[in-house]
Amino acid sequence: SKKKGLSFEEKRVRMMEIFFETKDVFQLKDIEKIAPKEKGITSMSVKEILQSLVDDGMVDTDRIGTSNYFWAFPSKALHARKRKLEELESQFAESSQKKEALQKSIEKSKIGREDTAERAALIEELAALRQKKEKLKAEIDKYRECDPDVVEEMRQTNKIAKEAANRWTDNIFSIKSWAKRKFGFEESRIDKSFGIPEDLDYID
Repeated sequence: SKKKGLSFEEKRVRMMEIFFETKDVFQLKDIEKIAPKEKGITSMSVKEILQSLVDDGMVDTDRIGTSNYFWAFPSKALHARKRKLEELESQFAESSQKKEALQKSIEKSKIGREDTAERAALIEELAALRQKKEKLKAEIDKYRECDPDVVEEMRQTNKIAKEAANRWTDNIFSIKSWAKRKFGFEESRIDKSFGIPEDLDYID
């Protein structure tokens, strides 16, 4: 079966072993030669692994002349781990406090909402009242036409419509009179030509 490759964290551990076991200072090119042979870390991933250790403060680096040098000692790694542990413990304590505060808030919000017979009865009564409200609203809408304001509004609308209809009726009668005088048309002929009802009259 195919051999499983090293994980990123396994490569980091093995690279730290190079520094701890030799207690020496290296250039990048030195580590790129040692890591594949002694620790099974591919040379292409050396730079990335090394940089991650530098970023985490596990490995020190300095530029001397034109070259970068890297080193790490067990005592520094121990201090770095302690700092990381303290940081994680602080984060854990903070998260625990937040969790406790949220738990208290949840418990507080539950007060008065316990599943008691009284609460169930109140919920049922509330639902019945809401249903009754909707029924009454529908009833009000049904008899809205009897509302004095609505009736008055309808009366005013009817008045305006009646005045407009009579005005147009008056205009039609005027045009018919003019056509009879001007062209000598009979009234029945005018009505038939323009689709005017014979019983056209003003609205009382």
